[in-house]
Amino acid sequence: MKLHVFGASGTGVTTLGKALGTALGLPYFDTDGYFWEATDPPFTKRRPATQRDARLAHDLAAHQNWVVGGSIVGWGEQWLATFDLVVFLWLPPALRLQRLHQREHARYGARIIADPSQAARTQAFLEWAAGYDDSSTGGSRTLANHTNWLTRFTCPVLELRGDLTVLERLRAVQTRMRELALA
Repeated sequence: MKLHVFGASGTGVTTLGKALGTALGLPYFDTDGYFWEATDPPFTKRRPATQRDARLAHDLAAHQNWVVGGSIVGWGEQWLATFDLVVFLWLPPALRLQRLHQREHARYGARIIADPSQAARTQAFLEWAAGYDDSSTGGSRTLANHTNWLTRFTCPVLELRGDLTVLERLRAVQTRMRELALA
């Protein structure tokens, strides 16, 4: 099974993707690892699209089945027919932003206070993430663009909306996989 899990930052894509990989014995590939160059601090230098796509395609080709987590909206039409099941996660904005604030403070801690450039990066990221549900913010990572992208996949799509636990999400995906196996 070739699974793709995506949604806005803070919806639990990585958590669910890793949980699916573990439960199903599949490798998990996070699109951030392809989109961003390895830097310190992280998430500051984008990888060229041709390199990003080639690296992801190479890694996926090494396995018969896998889980890809993260948005690939705007990465090209070739990805639309790659998956057997796409899982979209959505959370209410206030909860999602609360999670992101907590994650940023857990990730960078006192560095946010001590380093003005880190504080600015964190603030810019949180402002960008807050614009997800507002389609007027531009960029490819918006709810409107994700909703449109969902209609273009050639495989089944499972939408999980609301504050579900990881176990509830995992069970919903496994149930959908069983249904697809019977079809």
